[in-house]
Amino acid sequence: MTSASPQASPASPPRLPAELVRSTSFLLKRLGYAAKERAIEAYERTGLSPYHHAVLAVLDEGSRETQGAIADALGYDRGQLVGLLDELEQRGLVERRRDPSDRRRHTVRLTPEGKRALSRLRALARRLEDDFLATLDDGERAQLYTLLLQLAEQHLPQRARP
Repeated sequence: MTSASPQASPASPPRLPAELVRSTSFLLKRLGYAAKERAIEAYERTGLSPYHHAVLAVLDEGSRETQGAIADALGYDRGQLVGLLDELEQRGLVERRRDPSDRRRHTVRLTPEGKRALSRLRALARRLEDDFLATLDDGERAQLYTLLLQLAEQHLPQRARP
């Protein structure tokens, strides 16, 4: 008599408690963490981060050129922003200069290489978003975006509307 040993099945991740799955804010937090982890992992391959991308995007708008204005627009600590700008400047993506009208301030501008890097980061962000939202059709994506924007306008200090 031969005995068949049961096949070992791959361990499935533990299920979340139903109470938490019913919570919209819990799902938003967990999905936010998941999206952030994926983004950081993908951006690391470029040598940059989503934080660098955000700084380059603000500069590309052209309306905020002082370090303080950039930090305020993104909700970043000014010390954190200086470190990000140092990294971007070392890579030749931004250029900082003393403001001639106020020597205490630095103005920041995007370099041509910074514009090219921003273009690559935008393409990466689109791929990440498409992958993350792959189970939603175009109408559902638009609806999700509209609802998230509505919440952002109420709860985020920057209250940005595209």
